[in-house]
Amino acid sequence: MLPPGQRVGVGLSGGADSMCLLHLLMEMAPEWGWRLTVLHVDHGLRGAASLADAEFVEREAARLGLPFILERADVRALGGNLEQAGREVRRAFFRRLLSGGQLDRVAVGHTRSDQAETVLYRFLRGAGTAGLAGIRPVTAEGIVRPLLAIDRGEVERWLRERGIGWREDASNRDPVFDRNRIRHELLPALTREWNPALTATLANIADWAREEEAWWEDEIGRLATELLVEKPPAVLVSAGALAGLPAAPARRLLRRAIERAKGDLRGIDFEHVRTILDMAAAPEGHGRMQAPGLDVFRSFDWLRLAPAGPAPARDFRLPIEPPARAELPDGSALCAEILQKQESTEDGDSGYNVKVGCLQWNRVTAPLAVRNWRPGDRYRPVGFSSETKIKTLFQDARVPLWERRHWPVLTSGEEIVWVRRFGPAAEYAASPGEGPVLCIRDLPG
Repeated sequence: MLPPGQRVGVGLSGGADSMCLLHLLMEMAPEWGWRLTVLHVDHGLRGAASLADAEFVEREAARLGLPFILERADVRALGGNLEQAGREVRRAFFRRLLSGGQLDRVAVGHTRSDQAETVLYRFLRGAGTAGLAGIRPVTAEGIVRPLLAIDRGEVERWLRERGIGWREDASNRDPVFDRNRIRHELLPALTREWNPALTATLANIADWAREEEAWWEDEIGRLATELLVEKPPAVLVSAGALAGLPAAPARRLLRRAIERAKGDLRGIDFEHVRTILDMAAAPEGHGRMQAPGLDVFRSFDWLRLAPAGPAPARDFRLPIEPPARAELPDGSALCAEILQKQESTEDGDSGYNVKVGCLQWNRVTAPLAVRNWRPGDRYRPVGFSSETKIKTLFQDARVPLWERRHWPVLTSGEEIVWVRRFGPAAEYAASPGEGPVLCIRDLPG
């Protein structure tokens, strides 16, 4: 948690838990060489009481000869759940100090009692193993919780024995907050009537779940590398591969994909995960569903998970006068140049491993433009005896629906002369050694 010589910020609300933490670290700091700084967040929720808390904490820091950093925020103005907003403000404050290099660690005063309340709260909300892991002793950002094995009652006894005072936050008893009802009503009733050691039991569940999740983290990381395809802002996964996994890794892999796509798992519950897995297991076809902040699309054997939001405009048309490079809405580019004769060139791998398309330049008489595919478009590719709908070519080639939106076609006047992946129109295709030729290169994003 706290290696020797570290610069440690101590989150001090003024309550019993954080006061105990501060004084314990002060006692140990000389031996371990820690340099402590007191941190306080005024959430602006309780008017004069909030100001008094900040003043109390600042006086305590001054009395102990410690640096003091105050963060003020108007949490109510952020809207939404006040508890969640307050946590986000504190977390952002701590992360800023850590990422900016001002501190090496931030220690906060969560106890085993907080852990028990968190596990019970998450269980009641339907959390899986990841949620039941509860409050982590050490986070990736460098936030640590040295009191996580200590009960709140022990903390208060320790402070009283030493004559150390603390502030009581009246909002901690306000039943409007879910956690307060759990702390003051539900947990005491369950302890009294069902299990006298419930706090320890719930904390042990968190330890158990955290170790389980640590093992799964490595396993899902391996599966994600193999099966998830990043195409920002979306994440793709083979429906067949996902459906072929046992339920436990399939659920976790899907949650990893969702987190990568939308940035978090807020609002995603068991039913959302099950519905998406049902989409993956269904016979081949197309489907779509939305979850909070997430848009899920099934097409052929692919699932696409992307942040919810309005789809980008579909229609585009860009004039091209060779030599030219057209930047397309999907992040790819189309390059057109005139060569004296056709070269036998491969376009690395534009996502489809296609050849560079070459057209007989002297047959191209009308102005060139690249535009998106439109329903009803048709042309005759090389090797076909008659015109074919591009939609039919998509279906035969199993091109997912979301990729078709900005699929480029090259036109000469109103006539289609080239289509991504399917190449030049037969009437315009250049033969080897023929020239001059118009060379079309389809470059990936």
